[in-house]
Amino acid sequence: MDEPVAAEAPAATMNIVETAVAAEFNTLVAAVQAAELVDVLTGPGPFTVFAPTDEAFAALPEGTVETLLMPENRDQLVAVLTYHVVSGKVMAADVVGLTSAPTVQGADIAISVVDGAVKINDATVTSADVEASNGVIHVIDQVILPPQD
Repeated sequence: MDEPVAAEAPAATMNIVETAVAAEFNTLVAAVQAAELVDVLTGPGPFTVFAPTDEAFAALPEGTVETLLMPENRDQLVAVLTYHVVSGKVMAADVVGLTSAPTVQGADIAISVVDGAVKINDATVTSADVEASNGVIHVIDQVILPPQD
């Protein structure tokens, strides 16, 4: 009997939002919905999303997530979320060769490799190359915030 080959990943059929929902990025998905970015992130892309875990959102100062999710703070929420998105499909092997990348928000994120771990600003990539039909997700352990004007 042949053993299944684990390295053969099926072609990604879910888009970035569907992939985030399936992977239980509950806070990120709620934020994307509140920011009205679902249509953008289900579009053709491709996009690279540095996706904070629910734990990363929970580690923000108390009340931060609730404040960002308020309708009157939509612009601020859009800025935070789009700071986690880079145009194009940037795989982990490509990321390690970069020192920065422009985000959809407009500001650059800093990229470095520290002790073998890829860092995006101060966040560490904990899981890389989660492929979606319209891009790729890299899981990070912190919410990264755009620079203040």
